[in-house]
Amino acid sequence: MTERLLRAAIAVLALAGAAVAAYLTATKLSGAAPVCATGGCETVQSSRYSELAGVPVALLGLLGYLLLLGTAAVRDDLAAALGGAVALGAAAYAGYLLYVQASVIDAYCQWCLTSDLLLALLVPLTLVRLLRN
Repeated sequence: MTERLLRAAIAVLALAGAAVAAYLTATKLSGAAPVCATGGCETVQSSRYSELAGVPVALLGLLGYLLLLGTAAVRDDLAAALGGAVALGAAAYAGYLLYVQASVIDAYCQWCLTSDLLLALLVPLTLVRLLRN
């Protein structure tokens, strides 16, 4: 996979993640219930774990995805390193939140799981890009 194709794939996945995170941020800030097939989205969204120091976790996710999108736009070693670090950090935190959904909240959010999947795809792509630079 070429550098250009890697960056394009990272950009597409980051854009999808930003859309998910923007939706969750909007529902959280407006107090609206997210559309949910699993029935657990509202439970997860209203839990104490949906905020970190008063900031919605979805907003942090949105900022992270936008940062990943920005790193994909730049052909640079620093951008590749930053993208890898952001993806790894986000995936680690998402893993913690998945554990919380399963064992503490006992509810799953389909939007959160979608974000988890996107991060699981972004991590190897950003690391391959980093290792090639």
